[in-house]
Amino acid sequence: MTTVVNVKKMLGLRIKELRKFRKMTQEQLAERINIEPNNVSKIEIGKNYPSPENLAKIAIALNIEIHELFMFDNNPKPIEEIKTFLINEVQQDDALARVLFKFYQAVRQP
Repeated sequence: MTTVVNVKKMLGLRIKELRKFRKMTQEQLAERINIEPNNVSKIEIGKNYPSPENLAKIAIALNIEIHELFMFDNNPKPIEEIKTFLINEVQQDDALARVLFKFYQAVRQP
């Protein structure tokens, strides 16, 4: 039971973080996913867990893939920040660019 509660809280915090990064209010998110604003609040504090349909709507509203809602870590960063960081690093380091390219090719092979 503790794990479920922790996932609900972590998911809520992740949604809140992504919503704020998009400079979106709870009311705006609620309107986009067609639920009451107090339900967004309950989701963000970990009291309620969104339905699978609402998870999909939240991801669309936040312009992310559903799995990104569950990317919990100690220092969560929005995907745009990660992309910007990686692009800057690759532009400054040819060796890193080659390593990342090889890694990409290995991962993308069937």
